[in-house]
Amino acid sequence: MSLRTLPEIVAETKAGLHCLTPEAAREMLADEPNALVIDVREPGEVGEKRATGTINLPRGILEMKIPEYTTDPDTPIFLHCATGGRAALAAEALERMGFTRVSVIDCSCDEVMQALGAA
Repeated sequence: MSLRTLPEIVAETKAGLHCLTPEAAREMLADEPNALVIDVREPGEVGEKRATGTINLPRGILEMKIPEYTTDPDTPIFLHCATGGRAALAAEALERMGFTRVSVIDCSCDEVMQALGAA
């Protein structure tokens, strides 16, 4: 038996998630004033460039820190990272925690910034 690669794991994970284009996310966010947009990249990456209105909760601490922002399982949560991989894995973790409205903005960080604006 061989090990599965990260791209294989991410692709399998994404298949079971709600994934959006940045444009679709922007449209949905317009109707969701209480939504959270979470950037799961590391702080150093976020320091270089960041989309407007995002919260930085790196994937490694997401499950520990999300209760500081919401404990409502129905809060709309939109996740993004540099390419969509970490966001997909983070979305899976939030769904395991019980969050029901989790979406992955499945694109590059630059595309997220184009759609939501740069901070």
